[in-house]
Amino acid sequence: MKRALIVILGISLFGVVFSGVLAYQELFGTSAATCPSPGAPGTVLGYPACEYGLLMYVAVATSAVLGLAASKRASR
Repeated sequence: MKRALIVILGISLFGVVFSGVLAYQELFGTSAATCPSPGAPGTVLGYPACEYGLLMYVAVATSAVLGLAASKRASR
């Protein structure tokens, strides 16, 4: 169980970095043309899909950290 949580944490941290870079590029691009307007194709509810991915990866990473912390407390 602990090994699975560590693997999940590693994958989710990679996802956080990857989707964070994409979200940063979409939101803070050098020109207004790089970020699609709300409701444009490639958006979900007006936001780029990478932002939702970032939130999901953060949620998975948080769950893995909490699971590892609970596992550590239970083993004491």
